[in-house]
Amino acid sequence: MIKSMTGYGGAKGSVEGLEISVELKSVNNRYLDTSVRLPRSFLFAEDAVKAAVQQHISRGKVDVFISVDSSAAEDMTVKVNEPLLKGYIQAISQISRDYGLSNDITAMSVSRFPDVLSVEKKDLDAEAITAGIISVAENALADFDAMRLREGEKLRDDVLSKLETIDSLVTLVEQESPKTLADYRARLESRMAEVLGSAGIDENRILAEAAIFADRIAVDEETVRLRSHMSQLKTMISGNSPTGRKIDFLIQEFNREANTIGSKCQSSHVAHVVVDLKSELEKIREQIQNIE
Repeated sequence: MIKSMTGYGGAKGSVEGLEISVELKSVNNRYLDTSVRLPRSFLFAEDAVKAAVQQHISRGKVDVFISVDSSAAEDMTVKVNEPLLKGYIQAISQISRDYGLSNDITAMSVSRFPDVLSVEKKDLDAEAITAGIISVAENALADFDAMRLREGEKLRDDVLSKLETIDSLVTLVEQESPKTLADYRARLESRMAEVLGSAGIDENRILAEAAIFADRIAVDEETVRLRSHMSQLKTMISGNSPTGRKIDFLIQEFNREANTIGSKCQSSHVAHVVVDLKSELEKIREQIQNIE
């Protein structure tokens, strides 16, 4: 099933006490261009996120937004500077002995001395947090892919509908080609009858001229190739691998055959059919710009 290059997906989860939210959105682009926006302190996970995106997406301008809420995390610790605390206690005890003062040291009183207590932030477990972010990102990518598949199904149906129209137009070209030759032969006989009069018409000359004209306007090769291209396109849009670039090239081949038919046609009706044919091809070309 083909996928659209445009889509949106999101997911939430938690790891190491952190609340993580991942959102993805993409628009059309010739190649894969991934932009990841992370809080500065979590930039260590950026490359892993890009690698995860690359596993799911081959083309498109992809923006990944990751927010991390650490308000519920137990990431702060209070530490005691034991050497300094012992020094304070020894100094106070010595003052008490030397000057006959009462020693009323309490835990609360010594904790207020400068630098006895310090508040530190726990070191982040980068590996665990990265794994958690990737887990949430995978859920967001699954949601993202589901939307792209739905859009891709609509694109496929639209392209198939236009291929049916193209098939009917090619059939018209095939039907009109013999009529064009018959009309040319009739006109040729009429002209020769006017010029030669009672002298008679050389049937071999008529046949030779008609054969040359028939070879010049023959579009059998072009219509056969158009039908072959239609078959290839149906196969491509029914497959599971990204085919946007291949389809883009195939549409160029469609246009080449249509242009050749247009240059050969000697009928105004066929010329109008070719215009309609190229119009449908342009509509398909516009649609496939959205296919991955």
